[in-house]
Amino acid sequence: MARSIFVPSVMIMMMMMAISLGSSEAGPSTYNVVSLGAKGDGKTDSTKAFLAAWSSACGSADHAIIYVPPGRFLLRNVDFNGKGCKNKDISFQIAGTLVAPSDYQAIGSSGNWIFFQDVNGVSFSGGVLDGQGTGLWDCKNSGRSCPIGATTLEFSNSNNIKIAGVTSLNSQMFHIVINGCNDVKIQGVKVTASGNSPNTDGIHVQQSSAVSILNSKIGTGDDCISIGPGTTNLWIENVACGPGHGISIGSLGKELNEAGVQNVTVKTTTFKGTQNGLRIKSWGRPSNGFAKNILFQHAVMVDVENPILIDQNYCPDHKGCPGQMSGVKVSDVTYQDVHGTSATEVAVKFDCSSGNPCSRIKLEDVKLTYKNQAAEASCSHAEGTASGLVQPSSCL
Repeated sequence: MARSIFVPSVMIMMMMMAISLGSSEAGPSTYNVVSLGAKGDGKTDSTKAFLAAWSSACGSADHAIIYVPPGRFLLRNVDFNGKGCKNKDISFQIAGTLVAPSDYQAIGSSGNWIFFQDVNGVSFSGGVLDGQGTGLWDCKNSGRSCPIGATTLEFSNSNNIKIAGVTSLNSQMFHIVINGCNDVKIQGVKVTASGNSPNTDGIHVQQSSAVSILNSKIGTGDDCISIGPGTTNLWIENVACGPGHGISIGSLGKELNEAGVQNVTVKTTTFKGTQNGLRIKSWGRPSNGFAKNILFQHAVMVDVENPILIDQNYCPDHKGCPGQMSGVKVSDVTYQDVHGTSATEVAVKFDCSSGNPCSRIKLEDVKLTYKNQAAEASCSHAEGTASGLVQPSSCL
């Protein structure tokens, strides 16, 4: 006859708790900035509360969420530094609005408003970033001496970054900057600033690799997207631009020793009333820089001043240009399925370097008109091919 074993009920309860604890996964730690002292009244400086949330999230071993509830949260320039941060899975979830000081002097000389550096595995989603930059724009447009301004959101020297569903409004200077980063995904971003707001590039990428910019709408006073030296493996898709200066590779070649730009795809884009469409620009000065393996595909132009442009004699305000030929080598650039209307007679312009002519430029199925008539093309020191229907007639 089997012997029965008596197990006290307390022991059974302890065993069940142990099994339960062992089988469950710890949830994320959430840090609400209001619980740490932030106030969503648009007036109280909440910078310390945001830094406290960042410090706690960095110290957490598990996935951490920094939550910003509805409201307007005033922030001075804030540096989220990842050095010493052991957490590589931190999410900023923003339901409210972050507001820069209305007095541009408060942060205008700092260079950055919201700055992440040396971070890994950070996602930044939702919300509105209000740079309140109109006062600084007025100062700059008046010709007075003004601060350079602050970039609204920058990630520098960082990896595995996600920016999603963010609205950047009226930045003092650049809206979003990706500098020295690897593996960055930007999607569903909206950038809004006046067409006469100076130096307010929508998204700027430099010295970075494996960056994608998807499903975004950008209207600003400078380049919708600017692509600086050292950018490789960049993918841009489904972006609407206007107002603005278009999508620009460059300016390149300002420095003698400069990293090149390569493997860039710009796909399914719309430009409406912009100064430029698809542009590559370099300074007329010596440089060992380059731009190669570029694909511009499926672009629609609506009243764009320069739909297709390579400008290797770039010299804004005719200052700081020694009048020399550009050393930047531009090669293997394809324009495929580009159509729409030009606001000027010359819709395709390749103004390349006399010392380093553009090479292997390809036009495939391009149709651009000016006032319901065929537009014109202009080529200088450019070599390439044309295939399919190309209008204006190729000058390559």
